[in-house]
Amino acid sequence: MSFIATANPPATGLETVVVNDGFWPDIDREQLRRDIRLDGTATPERLQLAVEAAIWAVNAELQEWQRAQMNAGHTTLAAVPAPQLGGESIKARQYRRAIYSHVQAQLAEAYRDMDTLPSGAGKEQRVLSALEVRVDGFNQQLRWAIADLQGLPRTIVELL
Repeated sequence: MSFIATANPPATGLETVVVNDGFWPDIDREQLRRDIRLDGTATPERLQLAVEAAIWAVNAELQEWQRAQMNAGHTTLAAVPAPQLGGESIKARQYRRAIYSHVQAQLAEAYRDMDTLPSGAGKEQRVLSALEVRVDGFNQQLRWAIADLQGLPRTIVELL
């Protein structure tokens, strides 16, 4: 007989929608779990805090862009002219991608506790290095999503 490890499935029906400020779309936590394949290891309470922190950070970073859109007469992100994909504004998808990437980076950071790492033969360092790569990847996706939403280049190059 062999052992097969399975993920801890999330409980359904417990996640609420995180209501945003009216301009930016609300974030459905159950949809977020499905989209990023987040299992039940992250509790609903931890996910709520991570989503709130992501919304605060992303909204603050996009505050000037939001103000410019509102001054142009667009009262919601959905009203900002943008190509559509599957009946939804690309801008809404880019915003959601920024939130999701921020949440994933936060959760990866939160779960890199040394108590959960394997020990011996240098495994700790390999696991920590792999986590670092994941966090960096999520942060890169966050930066790209914010740049894409604003119509800015993804790379900023400056001569020193």
